[in-house]
Amino acid sequence: MPQAGQPLNPLTTAGRLVAVPVASALGDEETARTQFNAAHAELMRSMKVADARRPIHREDARTAARQAPGVRSVVWVDRHNLLALVDGGRYRSQHTIDDICRRLEPLGDTLAVVVHLQDATAQTGDELETISRNCQLKPGDVALAQTRRQLDVIDPAIRARHKAVTAAAPDTEVSRQRADEAMRVLEASTPEM
Repeated sequence: MPQAGQPLNPLTTAGRLVAVPVASALGDEETARTQFNAAHAELMRSMKVADARRPIHREDARTAARQAPGVRSVVWVDRHNLLALVDGGRYRSQHTIDDICRRLEPLGDTLAVVVHLQDATAQTGDELETISRNCQLKPGDVALAQTRRQLDVIDPAIRARHKAVTAAAPDTEVSRQRADEAMRVLEASTPEM
C-alpha cells in the first residue's frame, strides 16, 4: 500500500471509477461496492485522512508498544499522541518508532497516531529532547486535522539560541555568573511535571 500523503495513481483511480458503473450495470453490486470502497480509501490516504472506522484501542496500543525493545513505559498524551519512555539513547530513534508503529498496525489505522520518544535515562538537555513522527508519514508531517504536539519542556528553538549564546560568550567569571543566573531563571520558570 502506498505511503499516506502520496498522489493517487491516475490509472488505478480511473480503472476503479470505470469499474463501479460497469459492475452495477451487470448487477454485480459486490464488485461495485469493493471498487468504490477501494477508491475512497485511496483518496483518503492521499489526503492524509485517518480512517475513523478503524480507531486504535488505547490500552491494546499501550500493551503492544510496551513490547518493543527498550520501551520502559507508554502513555497516551491525548487521542493522537503516544509517548514512550525508552531505556537509553540508542532506543530514542526512528527505528524504535517504526517498531512501535508496526506493532500498532493490526490494531487499527496508525495514520491517526503520532509516536513521541523520550530517553528516561537522559542526563543532558540534548539527550532529553523528544523525537516524534506520525506512524505513516515522514518526520515533521501530520495527518489532516492533527495538530503538532510539542512535548519538550523547553522549546528546541530556545535551547538552540541558548547554546549559541553560551558558545559565543567568553569564559570569564562574569560570563559564568550570568550563565548561572540565566540557569536559575530558566529553572524557576520551568513548570514541574
